[in-house]
Amino acid sequence: MSLRIVFMGTPDFAVPTLSEIVGQGHEVVAVYTRPPAAAGRGMELKPSPVHRMAERFGLNVFTPKTLRTDEAAEIFRSHEADVAVVVAYGMLLPKSILDAPELGCLNLHASLLPRWRGAAPIQRAIMAGDKETGVAVMKMEEGLDTGPVAMVERVAITPEMNAGELHDKLMGLGADLMVRALAALSRGGLNFTPQPEQGVTYAHKLTNDDAKVDWSRAAQTVHDHVRGLSPFPGAFFTADFGKGQERVKVLRTSLADGSGEPGSLIDANGIVACGSGSIRLLQVQRAGKAPMNADEFLRGVRLGAGARL
Repeated sequence: MSLRIVFMGTPDFAVPTLSEIVGQGHEVVAVYTRPPAAAGRGMELKPSPVHRMAERFGLNVFTPKTLRTDEAAEIFRSHEADVAVVVAYGMLLPKSILDAPELGCLNLHASLLPRWRGAAPIQRAIMAGDKETGVAVMKMEEGLDTGPVAMVERVAITPEMNAGELHDKLMGLGADLMVRALAALSRGGLNFTPQPEQGVTYAHKLTNDDAKVDWSRAAQTVHDHVRGLSPFPGAFFTADFGKGQERVKVLRTSLADGSGEPGSLIDANGIVACGSGSIRLLQVQRAGKAPMNADEFLRGVRLGAGARL
């Protein structure tokens, strides 16, 4: 049985789920996404990835700046949706919205709840050195990712996997999981289990301070930090190449042998000492430049053994 669905999402991560829902024959009566944002050198207003996909499907798109008004609630109720599907929408839903669909609001979240509730679960899982994560379909409540969970799909985080690679893997798995959940919901067979009170962690929104490499940490921690922020926003260090301090993103590293003063180059091949152990720089990116191999970068800026990053 097809459902009347309001879809709410914004970034690339949400696009496959919208596509799968349409492909399964459900009636998407409205798509909600964040308003177009200024981007690029010309700072032109660009619609979100979900907005662009919705227009390709000929769906009605809504971009309210807030949902916390009587008018917004009235418009939402007018869609007469059976269920709302929320994937990385970017705004908390007030009670008036949560209560509007007859079957509630389902959220696709990129973690094994209750671990990593919040804004940056993919990055935080890798940064913490987790060996496993996944996607979960839950019924939304007013709390932040606190609702009961219906279905999960688990994924191993391999030692060299970065956030971009994990994002893409979870993006596809999540779309499949959500359409399976909707199929069960349409048959009246989607069951929910409250989240346990133990094991709650929060994936706080990333800040500029989160991205700066702390060489005083253990090599494994630095390596996980780089993986968790690659390719975006990118962990970074600063160094002076003759024109003042410059920020350099670190996109890929590996664990290496050697020790020394934290942040110092042990050799000209890109091995950097950490608080314990060391890492090898494999790929970096200077401001305004394309990503490059670290050995090419080091030759270009003429950094040799003993230099401090």
